[in-house]
Parts: sequence; C-alpha cells; structure tokens
Amino acid sequence: MIKTEVLVIGAGPAGLLAAASAAQAGAQVLLVERSERLGGQLIKQTHKFFGSRDEYAGERGIDIAARLIRENEQFTTITTWKNSTVAGIYPDGVVAISRNGSFYTVQPQKIIVATGASEKTMLFPNNDLPGIYGAGALQTLMNVYGVMPGRRILMVGAGNIGVIVAYQLLQAGVEVAGVVEAASQIGGYAVHAAKLARYGVPIYTSHTIKAAHGTECLEGVTIAKLDERWQPIAGADQYIAVDGLCLAVGLTPLTELCWQAGCEMRFVAELGGYVPLRNSSMKTSQPDLFLAGDVAGVEEASAAMVEGKIAGLSVVADLGYTGVERELEQAKKQLAALRAGPAGAKIRAGLSQIVIEEAG
Repeated sequence: MIKTEVLVIGAGPAGLLAAASAAQAGAQVLLVERSERLGGQLIKQTHKFFGSRDEYAGERGIDIAARLIRENEQFTTITTWKNSTVAGIYPDGVVAISRNGSFYTVQPQKIIVATGASEKTMLFPNNDLPGIYGAGALQTLMNVYGVMPGRRILMVGAGNIGVIVAYQLLQAGVEVAGVVEAASQIGGYAVHAAKLARYGVPIYTSHTIKAAHGTECLEGVTIAKLDERWQPIAGADQYIAVDGLCLAVGLTPLTELCWQAGCEMRFVAELGGYVPLRNSSMKTSQPDLFLAGDVAGVEEASAAMVEGKIAGLSVVADLGYTGVERELEQAKKQLAALRAGPAGAKIRAGLSQIVIEEAG
C-alpha cells in the first residue's frame, strides 16, 4: 500500500497546475498520467493563447506544456507516474492503479480528478471509414508525430476547435475543402474564422454530414443543407471529394471515476454532459475528492489551469496547510474574470446548476 497526501489523476493543464500548487504549499503529491507524455491537450496545440499574462497569453500550447512540466520537475515532493491508468476509486479510499504491467494500491488523503474529456462523434453511414478522425486524433498526428493526415480534408464543426484545427491543417500544407457547421453561424472566435476566409476556405453553415463514401478508405462526403428546424432540405445535397474528414463536434467530460467514487452527478448540456456537483473550491459531494479541468465541465485550457490551481490550494487547505488562503481567493477571482462577458454566458449558465455552497 502506497500512501500519499494528494493523488492527482491526469497530467494535463489542470492536473499539472493542481500538483504544483499542492506541492508548493508543502504537500506530498503523486501525479498519475495514463499517457507516455505529460501536458494533455497542450502538447497538440500550436496556436497562441488569448487572455492575460496570467493565462499565458501570446504563448503556444506546446510551450505552455513544457513550462508547466519544468515547474513540476522542480518539486521534490511530486512523484510522477506516466503510462499509468487508474482502474478504480473504492469506498475505503483505496485507489487501484495499473502501471507498466504491474498493479498498485494507493491510499491518498485527498484526490484531485483531472481526467479531462473525450471527443464526441456523429452517426452517419460509413462513419468508420479510414480517413475519418476526431480533432484530437488529427492534432496528435500532425503536431505530435508530424504525420500528414490527408491531402484534402473537410472539417465538421465551426467552434474554436474546428476553426483552429482547420487553420493548422492549412499551415501543414493540407487542402481544407471546407468547414461544415449545423448552426446558422460560426461558433468560434471571429479572429480564427477570418484566417480561414483569407485562404478562401468555404464555411457551410446550416449544413451537416449526410454520408461518407468509399470502399477501403474515405473518398468523399455528402453534406445536406438544413432548414430552420434542423431538418435536411430535399434536393439540396452536395458531394465533396476528400480523403479526410475531421469531426470537431464537441467534448464530453470523462467522469467514470467520479461515478465510481459516489459523487453526486447531474447532466448539464452547457458543460458537455454529466458532471459532479461541487463548491467554489472544486470539492465534490465526496469530501476528499476534488475536480479540475474538463472533467468538471468543458471549457478552454486557460480555465482548466486556474481550476487546477484552485483544486491544489483547496486540498492543502483541507489538509491543514496555512498561508494559501489569499492565493486561493485570487485564483477564484481570476476564474470568475475568465468567465465574464458574453463568451462565458454558456459556462455560467451551466455552473449555476451544479455549484453548491457546501459539498460533503
């Protein structure tokens, strides 16, 4: 039985900040990551971040990941396990972890779940043809391994992920055949969509994928125009020859461990699916389990990092460490500022349904 004060599950932007914040206060931290690399989605992101200096504005995701990893490596109180999968959180507080072919049991005093989110997909004929990717898989091929995913690709989804990845495809020398968006307008930031417009990439709003075509791999896609009730308009189909289709149609929180741990859950569409109830300190209905990042509700990486900081500071405060109160309040104000304004209205609406005054 391995004992630690804090167990952080997931070493993406939220998990890295949570581990560093807890370790800086003096806590012993075990950071567990199922991948061979730390950094989560940041290692795929080559675009520059918005926001303020506190949110790493002007820096690229890959550089932010490298910085966060270096900061974690400075703490001797952080033990990092890569290629490690948490198999379960049990009622007696024991956590089971599979690591490099061996099985370990860990008994932490506090747990921070920062498992992130998984990509949603779409149902249409032949949606399993080779050449059809999720946006995260496509970014991994391009930005992590340097593999061109196709020569001519159609993007589905005009949110921030869709328009950003479409531009990254152009930068990699891939022809972008267009961006298909079911809504009547683009959901991503105008600055990203403007880059596509300068390249002459058509954006098909009020359209959806009707079918994919091909024998051994993708050869083309039929798109359908939608009416104001989101129903296909007869006779308005269009065939587009492509060898790649990228689906950027949203994320859903990876909450399996939260369910198993007995957290009180609620379906909140604005946050991507089922999420645990928690208070402003990221504490769930299970008093020793905290959240950070997309597992708590899908947002931008900037918000995930601040949530990680809040969770890390909150667990050490619960453990009795002092001197973190002011920094914790500042982090909460920083997160509120990130969610202010029209861009954060959807997130605020979702949070109003699951943030509670006291958890556990």
